[in-house]
Amino acid sequence: MFLEISLGPLAPALPEFIAGILLFLAVWYGVAKLVVPKFEQTYAERAEEIAGGIQKAERAQAEAAAALEKYTAQLALARDEASSIREDAKAQGAQILAEMRQHAQDESARLVLQAKAQIEAERLQAVQQLHSEVGGLATQLAGKIVGESLDDDERARRTVDRFIADLEAHSPEKV
Repeated sequence: MFLEISLGPLAPALPEFIAGILLFLAVWYGVAKLVVPKFEQTYAERAEEIAGGIQKAERAQAEAAAALEKYTAQLALARDEASSIREDAKAQGAQILAEMRQHAQDESARLVLQAKAQIEAERLQAVQQLHSEVGGLATQLAGKIVGESLDDDERARRTVDRFIADLEAHSPEKV
């Protein structure tokens, strides 16, 4: 034979060997043309899905960060507003307290003035009453001392006025 190499009992015969190589090449070509593009297409689709998922996750993370920043800003604004409201309430409370104190002082001053006026009116009334009582007693006493009747109103009035003036001039404190 032409070139006979003995490889032992496990070595295939040349036509089988060539047929095996041709079948291997046919299977390899079929896999390379049909199966590998499907695998690569599936791999590319999965890679795109993963990249899309990563982009989606990054967008969601960016949105969450923006929402957190917005929430933080709103919280700071709410704290500032609450602080402003507290300060306004304190100022209004102090103003109301000052107004109430002023009103109480005004009312107290008004009551003191009213009491002083009433005391003065009562004092004047008491002085007039004393003048009339003292005048009547003085007229009676003067009538008894002088020995004549002082029923004449004008004369009695003059006598009473003189008596009271003398009393006021000699008294250590005025009524």
